[in-house]
Amino acid sequence: MNPQPIAVFDSGLGGLTVVRALQQHLPHESIVYFGDTARVPYGSKSSPTVLQFAEQDCHFLLRFDPKLVIVACNTASALALDDLGKRFEVPMLGVIHPGAAEAVRSAGGGPIAVLATESTVASDAYRRAIHALAPETPVTQQACPSLVALIEEGRSARDPILRQLLGEYLEPLARLKPVVVLLGCTHYPLVADAVADLMPEAVIVDSAEATALDARAALSEPHALSSTASRARLRCYVSDNPQRFREIGGNFLGQPILDVTWITPEQFFHETPHHDRVDAVAEPDPPRSSVHLDPIGSSPLQPNEVVRAVDDDDADPAGRRPGLF
Repeated sequence: MNPQPIAVFDSGLGGLTVVRALQQHLPHESIVYFGDTARVPYGSKSSPTVLQFAEQDCHFLLRFDPKLVIVACNTASALALDDLGKRFEVPMLGVIHPGAAEAVRSAGGGPIAVLATESTVASDAYRRAIHALAPETPVTQQACPSLVALIEEGRSARDPILRQLLGEYLEPLARLKPVVVLLGCTHYPLVADAVADLMPEAVIVDSAEATALDARAALSEPHALSSTASRARLRCYVSDNPQRFREIGGNFLGQPILDVTWITPEQFFHETPHHDRVDAVAEPDPPRSSVHLDPIGSSPLQPNEVVRAVDDDDADPAGRRPGLF
């Protein structure tokens, strides 16, 4: 048994769908999540920049001594995962290979359609991952450039505007009659029901769900799962705007997010003392230099609601929230 946490990072909110799946399949595992909300999106960045950001995210999460790091960002998985695996000793898992493998299993040689962001489609990562497993499988990729924005606005799978847009994206795919539609963005599980309604004959494969199942398999083999008696907890860290993360992130997680920590640039880029690391089971003390602040400056915080770890002289009475740069 291994009580160390699982670490997960993404450029923002989408990776919370991976956390949601992890909580369903690994209910006794503690999770540390980092959303790089100050530098979102990664999809518009160059490959060297994405690799640099991903390395920095990993360095931050390694302070919590995780047993597994999940790169819950399709762009970072496509552009940085191989390098991260070479540079860090902790096991790394991305979201592309698990989703591709599940799509191949479900398709049985039939055609696969991939819904993804423009940057993920441009990387051709899903096509390459699918063809590495099944070279003869027909693969069609469809970019959905406005879908993430609508999901982050809080529009549900029943929203008529979202369904109209999704129908336009799916129309060319429907004529190809794919056996499987692979949701190649961690935002898209929130609209899986709408995809299923519009593509009723296709199997919908969720890369977040597939990633959680791969994580369970990876931790089961070396007996690295936490004890069934463990008290699992989720801690979320962000590089900017914890209030928005908490309010919108609940839609992705499927439950309210109560514990969000805003990390300042100084804390992100500088190692914290070992005794300030989060223990996977015990309730940790906050860093000695931290204070609890309302990110909007309008009302006192409730315990474990939103925590911003800052130096005393860093507090801004105007409530401004600087990013990492």
